Amino acid sequence: MVKKKRKFSRFFDIRNTVFFEIAIGISFNTILLLFHILIFFLKHRPKPLDLTVTQLALIHLVMLATMNFIATDTFESQGWEDGFTCKLIIYVYRLMRALSICTTCLLSVLQAITLSPRNVCLAKFKYKSSHHYPYYLGILWVLNMILNTRFLISICATPNVTSYNLMFVTESCSQWPMSYLFRYIFFSLVNIQDISFIGLMALSSGYMVNLLYRHKRQFQHRHSTRSSPKASPEEKATQSILMLMVFFMLMYFLDCVTFSSRAILWNNDPINICVHMLVGNGYATICPFVLMSTEKRMIEFLPFRWKRL
Repeated sequence: MVKKKRKFSRFFDIRNTVFFEIAIGISFNTILLLFHILIFFLKHRPKPLDLTVTQLALIHLVMLATMNFIATDTFESQGWEDGFTCKLIIYVYRLMRALSICTTCLLSVLQAITLSPRNVCLAKFKYKSSHHYPYYLGILWVLNMILNTRFLISICATPNVTSYNLMFVTESCSQWPMSYLFRYIFFSLVNIQDISFIGLMALSSGYMVNLLYRHKRQFQHRHSTRSSPKASPEEKATQSILMLMVFFMLMYFLDCVTFSSRAILWNNDPINICVHMLVGNGYATICPFVLMSTEKRMIEFLPFRWKRL
């Protein structure tokens, strides 16, 4: 396989942008994670929404940390001669990406359940979710760990001999093409999972939009002489999550386009690889900003602690 180091060495601006994006994402996901860990120690019984945001911050933190290793080895070889390092880093990154989709869907569904009125059937899940939620998280972790084992099989250290069957992953790591049967099985299972979670995400987002629209119309009907109603903390949180869902779906679509073009065409084009890295990090970097923007407890907590000091 032809070495790509010389090709990637030309993209200084993209390289700096990738590492800047990773640094910003790691910093703010760490702040969000530490804040929710502190909330856990203070409250002792966090709500499912708090657990979901905590897990999402942890997933994105690990995802961006592994992407830092991948990007470093993409632009400048780190000399990972053993296949185990390649398998581990790529496996962890792909696992975190899959869990990011699942957890984002859970965040949307839980917010829809929280927002739903008491006379709606979804209200029943408000109490059930708090008891069974840790088991749901465990099932998702085990399921995604199994589905992503394909990367443990196909990823290897880049050999010194030339081979056009290998697809470039990083300078030190490459991917062998899997047999048609295994590729079809894994591709089908992953797509079924992604489509299911994105479908749930779309349904819950549509449900929340409908609830917000109905609430606004009811308020305007009762108080027709007043201006637009002031949004409650729950409505602000819902609006931020809806904005997050839209951004997620956009980034997911772009990520699928760039990744699929490489996987189907078995393409090692450097520009495609760089764009895929930027798009793949976009959601994990922006997510903590959106979640923190409506986190009233964080805004109130910091001045309170500052005054005590």
